[in-house]
Amino acid sequence: MMQDSCGAVSVTEAGQARLCPLRVALATRPDFDSYDDFGRVTLSLFRFIAAAYATGASDCWEAAYRFADEAPGIADSPLLVARVAALVRILRSGRPCQLCFMPPSCRRLSQDEAGLMRLLAVARGNQPGELESAVCQFVGDENGIATTRAVNALAVC
Repeated sequence: MMQDSCGAVSVTEAGQARLCPLRVALATRPDFDSYDDFGRVTLSLFRFIAAAYATGASDCWEAAYRFADEAPGIADSPLLVARVAALVRILRSGRPCQLCFMPPSCRRLSQDEAGLMRLLAVARGNQPGELESAVCQFVGDENGIATTRAVNALAVC
């Protein structure tokens, strides 16, 4: 295989161009702006709460509540923050490794964030049985029931 000067495209011996796998993965992963208002607010709250757990700083919690209070279309911001926090706690207790969250200002999503946003989209889509399957793929069988309940509660907030 040969690569061009920027390393973005590789060319097989047969002359067929292939994109770099990393660039393909980044191009197909949704970004922050691909979600509706509720999704963007929820994703930001995930990030603030994850930062609070990572740093132990109470400022992150305050930022989460302030952000939710100022977000348009959120009727009960303390409840939304509580439901996001509950889901993060459930996921932290049942996974063998830490969740990966990007900083609140980042426009890209980590793989874990993309998975959480998929769960939220499935829960908001009201397809019977689909959420349980998606949760099982994301967390396995360990905390499936609790995660499903938490995602459903968050979706109707």
